Amino acid sequence: NRLLESIWQADLNEINYEIIVVENNSGDDLSNLNKLNKKINLIESPKNLGMGGGNNLGIDSSSGNYILILNPDTIVGLDSIKILYDYLNNDTTVGLVGPKLIYPDASLQYSCSKFPIFWMPILRRTFLGDYFSGLRDSFTMNDFDHNSIKAVDWLMGSCLMFKKKIVLANQEIFSPHFDKRYFMYFEDTDLCRSIWIKGLKVIYNPEAVVVHNHGRDSARHPWYIALLKDKITWIHIFSLFKYFAKWGIKKVTYGQ
Repeated sequence: NRLLESIWQADLNEINYEIIVVENNSGDDLSNLNKLNKKINLIESPKNLGMGGGNNLGIDSSSGNYILILNPDTIVGLDSIKILYDYLNNDTTVGLVGPKLIYPDASLQYSCSKFPIFWMPILRRTFLGDYFSGLRDSFTMNDFDHNSIKAVDWLMGSCLMFKKKIVLANQEIFSPHFDKRYFMYFEDTDLCRSIWIKGLKVIYNPEAVVVHNHGRDSARHPWYIALLKDKITWIHIFSLFKYFAKWGIKKVTYGQ
């Protein structure tokens, strides 16, 4: 696995770490992983809990003070983990930090966004987006150069770092987790909004770079076909409604 290889090659000499691999009932045989490296802890879920639920298993099984969420289709740079760790460790106002994501051809992946408004998925999936391109592109922060450290509303969940337990200003203990009501989609948006609600910042740090071989499964068909035949599209739609049922439809932004 290229992700595991990139972690073993990364600059982690000063960090005591463990690797938790969650087999989310995909059917893949990962039984040999433990033999590859003694730092690997394999967790096999009896059922598919979705992206958030699977990651929660890993979070709860971890013994460290810091959590790094990584999708299996990512490859970390040599110093990327160390950069994220140092940034989070040195600024107590930050609750979550993520890297610049790039595609395998080194082109930029838009991984930081503003919190969605209710009709944003329509603008992104249909021809109406061409008539409201400014609003659509503002959501994905296309006008941002993506080379500056910046506080943002939310980050794509492919690579996120946060502390396992955070002591807030009022001495409350906050333990970030993904909301299990989302099987897939919006769990990263929801987590980042929870971070902001607790009075902490979400930071995009492009000094750390991670390759993400990302494909938008929910957008693989035109919208009028996807509504009829694509299960992933309907999962996305249901998650959208769950998000707005939880947070309301009022426009809000916390990033700069």
